[in-house]
Order: sequence, then structure tokens, then C-alpha cells
Amino acid sequence: MRKRGRYENEGKTIGDKIILYTGIGVAIFAVIVIGLLFYSKSLNEEVKNGSLTTEQISDIMNNTSENETQNDSESASSTIGKSIEEAQNNTDTTNITSTQNVTQGNTTVNTTNTTKSTNPQNTTSTKNQNTTSNQTKTNTTQNKNTTTNSTSQNDVKEETKKQTVKELNFQKPVEGEVVREYAKDNLIYSETLKEWVTHMGIDIKADKTTVVKAAEEGTIKSIKNDPRYGLTIVIEHENGFQTVYSNLLTSEFVVENEKVEKGQSIGTVGNTAPFEIADEAHLHFEIVKDGLQVDPNIYIK
Repeated sequence: MRKRGRYENEGKTIGDKIILYTGIGVAIFAVIVIGLLFYSKSLNEEVKNGSLTTEQISDIMNNTSENETQNDSESASSTIGKSIEEAQNNTDTTNITSTQNVTQGNTTVNTTNTTKSTNPQNTTSTKNQNTTSNQTKTNTTQNKNTTTNSTSQNDVKEETKKQTVKELNFQKPVEGEVVREYAKDNLIYSETLKEWVTHMGIDIKADKTTVVKAAEEGTIKSIKNDPRYGLTIVIEHENGFQTVYSNLLTSEFVVENEKVEKGQSIGTVGNTAPFEIADEAHLHFEIVKDGLQVDPNIYIK
């Protein structure tokens, strides 16, 4: 009876130990599972934040499943730290610090991740905006410079034209008395025509064969026989001026398109004008400005 009771007591003791060990094993397994769940949640948050890559998460999970003790947890923490540093080196930039606490058993692993986020679209957009802005500024500057240069060139051309415009000083083509004045707005009596007429030039009294000289430098435009004023030479000058020499006897000193200097001989005084045949020998002289006859007395100096 004593042996039987002892065996029963020993059997109860062994059964209690088995139950105790089984409970401890279950507790340890539960702690491991809970730790893995915390790790999984932490890693998911890191993936969402973009702080770890897929390969890094896989490595960390493998290392975590193999380590069940406190030392293994510290090793996993070291691995996470290295992975974070690599992620920091490979990521481009604005610093955001997040602290995550991972509890495994009685050990808490603190990991501080510094992530850098970059929006390539924003960078590209900013670069494009800056490039467009710079191009716009460059184009605006070029347009301003072009306008300024064009204005400067126009000013230079105008100044050059003003400088090249020569003031003309006409001289009397022959020396003598003015026997008939310029009359555009009033009438004078013509001895030849026996009527009152206008007179678009001046008549300078001079003997026949008196040499007629160019009143200003220019080019011989024409030599012709005018039906009213006889043999006539027309000289074209600068600034829209022409001078007309009529009632000539000869014009052998010059030819058409010849350039003549001021005071150069161009012909001789005669009496060939049908409208003034009754008058004494004289030179009929006109000045034309832009196609209109003007008073020669205003320009002769």
C-alpha cells in the first residue's frame, strides 16, 4: 500500500511538471508570436513611410525569426540600424525623424529612423519653372537689347542724314540787274505777249555771250529747247533742289548727266525765249524745290 501510494504521488508530481513545462513553453511561444506581430506592424509602418526597401524588410524578418533570446533581439536591432543607415544613404532628402519602439519579450528595442523624402515631380516642375523663367528673362533682355540697338541704329542713321544734308548756298549765275522779278501771286505785263502774266523766275540783264555759271554744285539733268523759254539747262542739286537756266545762246560747255561744281561755266546768255523775245538780252533763272518753283531771291546769297 505504501509503495502504491508513493508511485501515485510520483506520477502526480511528474504530471504537474509536464503541465508546468508545457505552460512555460506555451507562454514563451506566445511571447515570440506577440513580438513578431509587433515587428510586423513596425515594419509595415516603415514600408508605408518609405524608410525601408522590400529586400531590407525580408532580411530583418529572417533575422528576427531566427533569434528568440534577448541577445538575438539586440542583434536584430543592430541589423535594423544598419538597414536604416543604408536607407538614409540611398534616399534623397528632407529630414523627418520618427522614433519607433519595438517590444520583444521583456526587451524594448528603440530605433530612430531618419528618412528623406524627395518629390521628383516637384523638382522637375521647379527646374522647368526656373528654366522657363530664365528663358523668359533672357528673351525679354534680348528683345530689350534688340529694341535698344535698333533705336540706336535709327538715331545714328538720322544723325548721319542730318550731317550729310548739306546746306545749299546759291549764287547768281551771272552778274547783272534783275529786270523782272518773281511773280506767282500777282501779274506782270509781258511786252512780247502784250498781256498780264505770271513770272516763275527772275530775269537777270546781261549781254549776249556772257558766260553763265552753275549756281551750286550738282548734276546736269537735261539740256533742251523749251517752247516758251528757248534753250534751257536744268541742274539737279541735293535736298530736292533744281536750278533752271533759260534763254541761252549756247550750252556747249556741259553734257547731260555731267557733274558740275559751283561756279562752273555751263553756257552763254542769248535771246532764244519766244515768250520774252521782245525783251533785252537776259538770263531767265528759276529755282525749283520739290517740284515747285520758288522765289530765287530767297535762296541767292
